[in-house]
Amino acid sequence: MIVEFSVYDTPAFSVEHLFDSPENQTLVENFNVSNEALGLELYLKEQSITDETNKMSRTYLVKDKVTGELVGYFSLKTGLITLQVFKDAFESIPAIELANFAVNNAYRKNHPGIKRIGYFIFLSFIRPLAESIGKFIGVNALYIYALPQEKLIEHYKTMGFSRLPIEQEKFVQSHVKPKYDEGCIFMYQTL
Repeated sequence: MIVEFSVYDTPAFSVEHLFDSPENQTLVENFNVSNEALGLELYLKEQSITDETNKMSRTYLVKDKVTGELVGYFSLKTGLITLQVFKDAFESIPAIELANFAVNNAYRKNHPGIKRIGYFIFLSFIRPLAESIGKFIGVNALYIYALPQEKLIEHYKTMGFSRLPIEQEKFVQSHVKPKYDEGCIFMYQTL
């Protein structure tokens, strides 16, 4: 079964897979973020194609339907949340990792009147896609390793993400956190 992304489109924005259009390569080359999130820009430009080819993740571009500009992108991949239930026992919860998520600074500058675009992308594209995937496989949660910036942590909380109790967070951090997310904060929400 092929998933048609047009079902997720909104009147102003569309979502498509990284390889769906030839102009996407140019859009990706011109994507930029703030210095604090430079890793997200480098991922899109230097690693996303390799991860696609190796089936490690899927990257999606959100585009403005009128201007054709790249608004933002996100990458999803399968994952699990490992929680300690007893001293020597743990439980694995099937989940989807929101591995990368960023808004294009150029788009923000060109459209200063559009506010909360990241929140909009999450509610309109990421969450519905994760819920759709959950109809075909067992999945209980969506999680992210957030950059350790208090403003960003609070922003993710407004999107419905939570932090684990400190001992559980330490367990997750020490058992399943990828090297790429070193220093980031684990946050999750149930689906």
